[in-house]
Amino acid sequence: MGLKLYQIAVDAHDLKGLARFWRQVLDWKVVYEADDEVVIGSSETALPGIAFLPVPEPKTVKNRLHLDLTPDDQAAEVERLLALGARRADVGQGEDATWVVLADPEGNEFCVLRPKKTLLD
Repeated sequence: MGLKLYQIAVDAHDLKGLARFWRQVLDWKVVYEADDEVVIGSSETALPGIAFLPVPEPKTVKNRLHLDLTPDDQAAEVERLLALGARRADVGQGEDATWVVLADPEGNEFCVLRPKKTLLD
């Protein structure tokens, strides 16, 4: 196949602040920074990265695309993310959901799933 996912673009009101939040969430580093773009990634050559691009307006509606994160310990990671500035979000997931919906400091929803087994487990 001739295509690869290069990066995920995220509109940001506070571009550097939101990039810092996600860098801490994922334990990634800044791989590119300019006044109009900040890109984070696990390394300078690893794909995909996440690019934060400035917009003047704040987020106003539910995301149509979101990230799902899989932790080793769901409860511990949710607490860590809340301490970093995430907040709990209700998108209609119900009380029996096995995932936790959070929002980043600008309101972008993301999910923390239950731990996933790998093929090696």
